[in-house]
This record gives sequence, C-alpha cells and structure tokens, in this order.
Amino acid sequence: QVQLVESGGGLVQAGGSLRLSCAASGRTFSNYAMGWFRQAPGKEREFVAAINDMGGSTRYADSVKGRFTISKGNAKNTVYLQMSSLKPADTAVYYCAAVDLKGLPTLPDEYGYWGQGTQVTVSS
Repeated sequence: QVQLVESGGGLVQAGGSLRLSCAASGRTFSNYAMGWFRQAPGKEREFVAAINDMGGSTRYADSVKGRFTISKGNAKNTVYLQMSSLKPADTAVYYCAAVDLKGLPTLPDEYGYWGQGTQVTVSS
C-alpha cells in the first residue's frame, strides 16, 4: 500500500524558512515523479513544485520560484521542499504527491498518490 506522509509544517513569521519532508513507502519510488501542491481556505489546490524520477529536473510555480527548492533524498523515496522568504500568501495546507511517470506534471489530476497534508502558516 502506497503511503505518503508529510511533516515539517508549522507557524513561522514572514521572511522565515521552513523545510517540509515527504516520506514515501509501499513501493519503489525511484521511477516516480513527485510534487508539492498547496491549498488555502476557499481556494483550489495549486501546483507548487515538481521533481522528476531521478531528481535531476525540477519545475516551480512562478509564485515560489527563487524562494522554494524541491529535492529528493538519495534513496529517492523522500522529497523535500525548502521554503525561504516566506510570505503570508504562502499560508496553506501543503500536500505531497507522487506518480509513476517521467516528466514534471503540474496538474493535480496527473498524480495518483497523495499525502494527508501539513499546515504552513506565515504570520505578518
């Protein structure tokens, strides 16, 4: 059974940093693209960042480019999201997702597996 578990969320002041982690289990994830999405209250789930199966290519939403960095652990079954220069607009529940696909998918419907989410709150 595939399971994705996020951790690392919390409350941080504007300008601060957080590092989210997503641990994947139940399958060999070296062939999986992985992504981060977020959803603020009353808004649709939006793409944040994606990383390809080997971890060599990444893609970011314009709103986080230059501030967030996605990476994979050596075993390829953990994905991280390093978030810096955080803004109140970054406040949301952040979700990790995975798909057995090459490339850098950016749409929620392209992903087959999801974590339960972790809350990130940025205070002004």
